[in-house]
Amino acid sequence: MEEGYFGGEDGSEDELDERRDLFRYVTADNAAEYLAVMDQFTQTLLADLSAAEVSEALAKRGIALSPEDAEARCASLVRWKNLMPSARDPRVPTVAALRHTRARFQVTRLGGTVHRQVTKVLQMRDGAREVARELLGSMAVLLSKILSRAQHPRTIDAEALAADVTTVFTNQAYFADSIRDFYAYLSSVLVRYDLAGEEYASFKGLLLEYVHLIDTDVSRHSPAVLKCLEDLQPVLDHVLSALDSLPGLASADGAPVERLPGRQYNDWAELLAWYSGGEGGMSGPAQLRAAAESALGQLLTNARRMLTPGGTGGARRSDLMHLAGLFAQASVEEAHRGFAAAFGAYPARHVSFGPEEADPRDTASTSWWDAGPVDVPVSLRERGDRTARGRTARVPDPGMDIARLQEEAAQELAARQTAGAELAAAGALDGAHLTPAARDLLLELVSMALAKELSPSQAVRVEDIDLHVAVDVAESDTDTVIRSDDGDTTFLRLVLKACAAGEARPGDPPAESAADELAAGTDEDRQPPSAAGGVR
Repeated sequence: MEEGYFGGEDGSEDELDERRDLFRYVTADNAAEYLAVMDQFTQTLLADLSAAEVSEALAKRGIALSPEDAEARCASLVRWKNLMPSARDPRVPTVAALRHTRARFQVTRLGGTVHRQVTKVLQMRDGAREVARELLGSMAVLLSKILSRAQHPRTIDAEALAADVTTVFTNQAYFADSIRDFYAYLSSVLVRYDLAGEEYASFKGLLLEYVHLIDTDVSRHSPAVLKCLEDLQPVLDHVLSALDSLPGLASADGAPVERLPGRQYNDWAELLAWYSGGEGGMSGPAQLRAAAESALGQLLTNARRMLTPGGTGGARRSDLMHLAGLFAQASVEEAHRGFAAAFGAYPARHVSFGPEEADPRDTASTSWWDAGPVDVPVSLRERGDRTARGRTARVPDPGMDIARLQEEAAQELAARQTAGAELAAAGALDGAHLTPAARDLLLELVSMALAKELSPSQAVRVEDIDLHVAVDVAESDTDTVIRSDDGDTTFLRLVLKACAAGEARPGDPPAESAADELAAGTDEDRQPPSAAGGVR
C-alpha cells in the first residue's frame, strides 16, 4: 500500500491513530470471530447486516456466535472504524421488524480495504512467489501505443488511451510487488545457516536459473520502456488532457477523490524514476541486478562455509534427535558420561593445534598460566557461535585480470616474433650465435622435423607461419653446434638451415601461379583454419 493511503504524511496524529485502529481486530482477543464477522460484510457488495443476521450466517459456517456477542463484535468494529451504522427506515409495520432493523451495519471503505489485505496475507504461502516478468514486454508495447496516440492529439481515442494507461500502471504495480515478494523470500532463505544438502542444491538451481531469467528479461525490456517514457514527457499534456475529458467521479461533499493511476503528473514522474533512477538514485533494474549479485555472493559464502573443515556444515537436528533418544534410554550415570562425551565437557586443558601452534612447546600438560594466548574469533569469543557476519563480499571484477593476461599474451607473442625474426636471419646455423629465446624456438621446430622421416638426400622443412620462420633439417655426417649466452647446443649428425617462411629452397621447382593453386584445390587449402594450424 502507498504511504499516503491511510492518512499520509500530511495527516494529523489523531487521524493516524484512527487509521491504526483499523488493524486492531486482527490481534485483539477473539480475533478469529472478528475476522469471521468482517468476512460476512466484505463477501458481497453493499452488505447491510444486523447482528442477528451475522450470527445466523456464521452458524451455517459452523462458527457459534450468539446474537449478543455478534452485536458486541460489530460495536467494537464500529468504534475502530471498520464498520459503520447503517441508515434504517423507522417506518416498519411491526415491533418485530423494528427490532430486526434496530442495529444494522455496513463496512467502511477503509475497513474493506484493510480486510482484503489481511485476508490476502493470511492466505499467502510461505514459499516463493513467481515474478510477473512477462508484463514488461506488454508494457513496452502499450507505452509505444500511448506515445503514438499522444503525438496526434486531434485523433486521440480517449477510451482506448485510458484503458492502455490503466493497464500500464496496473502491470507496473503488480510487477514491482512480485519482485519485492520474491527477493524477500530469497533473503529469508539466504540468512538460514542450516541450508545444506538437497535443499541447498534446489535453492542454488532457483537462484542461478530463475534469477538469471528475471535479470535477462529486465535487461531486454527496461531500455524500451525507459525510452518510451522519456519520449512521452514532451507530449504528456496531451495524454492528461484526453484522460480529463472522460467522465469521472466527483464527491458530493467536495472531498478529494482518489483517481486511477496515470491521471496525474506525479504518477508518470514516479514511473519514470523507477526505470531511470531519478536524481542520483538507483533505478529499479539496477536494484534488481545489485540484489542478484548480493544473493549470489551470499550463496557462495554458504558454499564456502559448507566446504570449510572448521564449518558447522549442515543442520544438526537429526544428530540432536538421535542424541535425545539415547539420553531417554540411558541411566543417570550413563547420561552424565554421554553428555561429557557429546559436548566435550572435560576439565580445562591446552589442546595442541599441530604445526600451526604458536609455541610448539605448549602441550596438553602445560598450565594455562604458562601457555601462550590463543587467538579466538570475535564471534566465537563474544557470542559463542561461528555464524558468518558482516556484509557479503562482492564478486571480484575480472576486468583487471583479463587486461593483465592480454598484456602478458601480447608481450609473449612479441618476444616469439623477435626470436623468429632472429632465427630466420641466421641462415646456416652451424656456429651461429643465437639468443636463448631463438635457440628455444629452434628446438621446437627441430623436434617437429624429427617426428617426420628424415632423408639424406632431401631436407625436411618445418615452418611457423605465424612467426614467419622456417627450418630445413637434413641428415649429415657432421654435427651442427649452436652457441648461446647460456651454453652451446649440439645437434648430432644434422645440418640445420633457417630462412623466412615461404622462401624457396635450392633445387625446388618454381612456385605455381595463383590460378594453378586455386585449380589444384589441395587438401590443406580446403581445411578450416583451426585444422590447418599455424605450423606446418
